[in-house]
Amino acid sequence: MSANIDVVVIGGGYAGVMAANRLTQRDDVTVTLINPRATFVERIRLHQLISGTHSAVAEYGKVLNERVRLVVDTVTRIDAAGRTVALRDGGTLGYDYLVYAVGSGTADPAAPGAAEFAYPLGSFEEAERLRAALEAAPAQGTVTVVGGGPSGIETAAELAEQGRAVTLVCGGVLGPYLHPRGRRSIAERLAKLGVTVLEGGGAKVTGVTGTAVRLADDRELPSAVTIWTAGFGVPDLAARSGLSTDAAGRLRTDETLTSIDDERIIAAGDSAAPSDLPFRMGCQSAVQTGPQAAETVLSRITGNTPSTIDVGFAGQCISLGRRAGVFQFSSKDDQATKRYLGGRPGALLKEVVCWSTVWQLSYEARKPGARTWWSKDEKRQELLRSVPGDTRVSRA
Repeated sequence: MSANIDVVVIGGGYAGVMAANRLTQRDDVTVTLINPRATFVERIRLHQLISGTHSAVAEYGKVLNERVRLVVDTVTRIDAAGRTVALRDGGTLGYDYLVYAVGSGTADPAAPGAAEFAYPLGSFEEAERLRAALEAAPAQGTVTVVGGGPSGIETAAELAEQGRAVTLVCGGVLGPYLHPRGRRSIAERLAKLGVTVLEGGGAKVTGVTGTAVRLADDRELPSAVTIWTAGFGVPDLAARSGLSTDAAGRLRTDETLTSIDDERIIAAGDSAAPSDLPFRMGCQSAVQTGPQAAETVLSRITGNTPSTIDVGFAGQCISLGRRAGVFQFSSKDDQATKRYLGGRPGALLKEVVCWSTVWQLSYEARKPGARTWWSKDEKRQELLRSVPGDTRVSRA
């Protein structure tokens, strides 16, 4: 290895930016961050982008350490044997270590017609297309939001608060992660906003057209714009590159976030599947695994054994328009408890969470390695003991 160590980070989201910043602790490490766009996207604000209440972007100059080189491009393939990545523009970049942080997006919809007529909300570009569609649609036309998770709830509430007629199709229970108390609070707020909520097996979407949504119970809902927020999917870059992935396409790693195929490749964020027990997708886990992936790289550079990951959760924060929200508290192992904060205080806390997430990135850019704010989930060790195989074993 040369005196200078090249580390390439694929993906400029929460996990990738955290990892890139922390890697700048060493002067002999050159960090290159590859991302398809030139600005950082606040994915937790995409529902605000479509409503026009926030731009959902930040300049990379604000959140990236000045020593990180930003390459605006897309990686099309990883050559693990040759330690290079191929770029869409035709170029290649070599690396000594690679951080795989490609993130996630909206899962491909299985319902007939959904891919053609429904608008996903998993990326900045998708949100921009959706915003244009909403602006072009009749003001009195019903907007149908498919998916009863946080993204669907936030989108439905945001648009209803602006006077849109909104139907939220859950295809199951509203807010499946939530404790019943938090769920009731959200249901009450949605009802106050005039959102029609459809739950249960009969509310599963079986087809989408340009003007309607069909459900499993044979109902047909008129829909001027259909928004698809049901489920997450990850890019297939790892699988296309011949690396081991789980059923969802996430890179399989051990508990140090190191690929089970190649110790020079370390994953972070939504695209990582440590010990086949991946964490809930979202910025809460991404801002913790990002810097820990970087620490694994730094440990390998110095010849030390990397530490195993520590990720703890605090809950789930859901905005309900600009004037209300719910923070659902959880145990560190990500199980919802009966405690929640709702109403205006919930909205204020949600805004603090959104603001503080970008602040954390900026702080890491200014002072890489200064903070370790993740908390250990003791119960994960119990789960790991029940996992077959040896992917949980850290490598020296």
